[in-house]
Amino acid sequence: MSTIDFIDLKTQQQRILPDLERRMKAVLSHGQYIMGPEIAELEEKLAAYTRVGHCIAVASGTDALLIALMALGIGPGDEVVTSPFTFIATGEMIALLGARPVFVDIDPRTYNIDAEKIGAAITSRTKAIMPVSLYGQCADFTSINAIAAEHSLPVIEDACQSFGATHQGRRSCGLSTIGCTSFFPSKPLGCYGDGGACFTDDPELAAKMRQVRVHGQDRRYHHPALGVNGRMDTLQAAILLAKFQIFEEEVAARERIGARYSELLQASVRTPWLATGNSSVYAQYTVQVENRSDVQKKLGDRGVPTAVHYPIPLHLQPVFAGLGLPKGSFPVSEAAGERVMSLPMHPYLSEDMLSYITGAFREVVN
Repeated sequence: MSTIDFIDLKTQQQRILPDLERRMKAVLSHGQYIMGPEIAELEEKLAAYTRVGHCIAVASGTDALLIALMALGIGPGDEVVTSPFTFIATGEMIALLGARPVFVDIDPRTYNIDAEKIGAAITSRTKAIMPVSLYGQCADFTSINAIAAEHSLPVIEDACQSFGATHQGRRSCGLSTIGCTSFFPSKPLGCYGDGGACFTDDPELAAKMRQVRVHGQDRRYHHPALGVNGRMDTLQAAILLAKFQIFEEEVAARERIGARYSELLQASVRTPWLATGNSSVYAQYTVQVENRSDVQKKLGDRGVPTAVHYPIPLHLQPVFAGLGLPKGSFPVSEAAGERVMSLPMHPYLSEDMLSYITGAFREVVN
């Protein structure tokens, strides 16, 4: 068996290399490395893809979350309802603005926030709901948006792992007040560095996010608001434009490979569960196992790389100790953190590779 990559960017690069080099050379030629024409072209194409009125390209998925929160005026004393089972950036950006992340436990089947528990977490200080679309599958936005409407709250989708997925026929990033995604290299659509984007149908919010992206500036050297340096590099936009040409094919491949994984593993382990009306881009193909470290070692010995997303829920991270949420506060998230393990996932996994990975997995866990 040839070497198995957890994520294979080399095969994709070889496939698009002529277009990739052409687009990067164009940037080197015109020299507009910051906010060059490729930024506007990318924003237009991504907005059309998500069927959203406005796309704002930014420097990272983390910046996308920060800029969305800042555009909504989130600050000290405010609360934002979110999931504890996610990457640190979700809670981190809320806290960075002086607001308090209010965690709600997850649905044990999807790993996304449990919509039925959100209502009880809303207080007079709640200023937004920020669900995470984890592992490539959208959260239950039909229910979440209904709850938000009852309380007149905006919803921010942390779609850093789900760009390309759908919920009830609508695409991730086009499901809420603001959608935020990441183009980190390992994402379903990734650049060759950091990158991200915010999406909205609200023209006023779009204008605010564009302003925040450039130090709160509404015109050159005039700053009516605080902002950040949140611009995407033009070279990264050029790379994303080359990759976007084949993105829909890669999404289809991810769905096919995810389904094939589940077919081969369903008798041996708990496989990912897709909610009715959802599709997934399988940013990770994540299962649950006992004795995870032992399983990882044995798979590694057989040439199968694995990863854990995420072993420690946010409420148990030292930085959030001040929230006073000890172990036992969110039992579903905590149980998942102890058991989840991700297998290699990318659009270029062959049937031979899938057979080898799943065969090794069954051998190790059975």
